[in-house]
Amino acid sequence: MQSIEPRWNVTAVVLATACALVYGTADFLGGLATRRSRVLAVVVLSQGAGLAVIVALLPFLPERPTPAALAWGAVSGLCGTAGVVLFYRALATGVMSVVAPITATVSAALPVLFGLAVGERPEPVALGGVVLALLAVLLVSRGSSDRKATRRYGPILVSLAAGAGFGGFFVIIAQAPVDGGMWPLLGARLTSVAIIALLALSTGRALRPGPGTLRVIFAAGALDMAANVLFVLAQQRGMLSLVAVLVSLYPASTLLLARHFLGERLNTVQVVGIGFTLAAVALIASG
Repeated sequence: MQSIEPRWNVTAVVLATACALVYGTADFLGGLATRRSRVLAVVVLSQGAGLAVIVALLPFLPERPTPAALAWGAVSGLCGTAGVVLFYRALATGVMSVVAPITATVSAALPVLFGLAVGERPEPVALGGVVLALLAVLLVSRGSSDRKATRRYGPILVSLAAGAGFGGFFVIIAQAPVDGGMWPLLGARLTSVAIIALLALSTGRALRPGPGTLRVIFAAGALDMAANVLFVLAQQRGMLSLVAVLVSLYPASTLLLARHFLGERLNTVQVVGIGFTLAAVALIASG
């Protein structure tokens, strides 16, 4: 297990913020694909695209695989797989501007609680940013202009479960040794691809994507892996409790893309929530 001594710098802020932007874009594309393809097809193909990305990157990285790095990655992959399947299911049955913020809130809360429990002690200003960030995603979630969608408890419950899966992924993969580099991501992705492929085979469901969605699915998978790489780099340079909160701000980009391409309206509460995300980044960076 890596050290829990406070480690925080501007590089971690930049990496975590970039990670949030990339995650948000990947989730937007994944949500689009699930509206025209089966969820399992989207998950299998996107995860396969992400696997191809990390395999292509590994020969250019200085680190070497270790049993600990691959093992932590494999365990985190179990949580990540559950999170991905549940998240795409929620996107397919709910409203994107409701699903993404709820998932993000839960996925941020778990690493924060874990980090504080194991001894991370962010500066008071940074802790203020954590509170503001959690408030931001709650405001965005509650601010949906689709009132009927917010009363559909099925997608909301699935979103909560997806957030728990993602939060578990963040906590577990952060325990991998720093000298393992990106190899934990390979372990995580191999696990997720194997589980989802077995699930698809056992259920007999077709994995053919919907018309015109293949490129979107591949782009979502590649961006998701790029975001995972950014997360690993960020948490190696900063406290998990702060990095995870910054990453949880990804719904801001998802919402803006949904507004631009899908016409999902942002009301005043959502706009305030997005403004709070910017303030939260500033507070955490200054701490």
